[in-house]
Amino acid sequence: MAELTRADVEHVAHLARLGLTEEELARLEGQLNHILDQYKVLATLDTAHIPPTAQTIELQNILREDAVQPSLAVDEALANAPERSGDHFVVPAILGGEGGA
Repeated sequence: MAELTRADVEHVAHLARLGLTEEELARLEGQLNHILDQYKVLATLDTAHIPPTAQTIELQNILREDAVQPSLAVDEALANAPERSGDHFVVPAILGGEGGA
């Protein structure tokens, strides 16, 4: 695998619309080439007997069980709302239209 040149890094930065300084370009060139060097080391490992995997650890449900608990009364929950409409908060519309409830 070829080493990245300064021109390669500048080209990728341009495509990503990154305005990088000369110092940042130089540092990024070194960091990216270091990553590629490490990949070369990994590419030499024999992985023929290792099954493909998307996760390196077993996943389990880490969420707690839903449990009904007492909550605030509507008037208490809306007590400090800058604006309300009945039992709802009024917030500015973000997708056009008028008002929100």
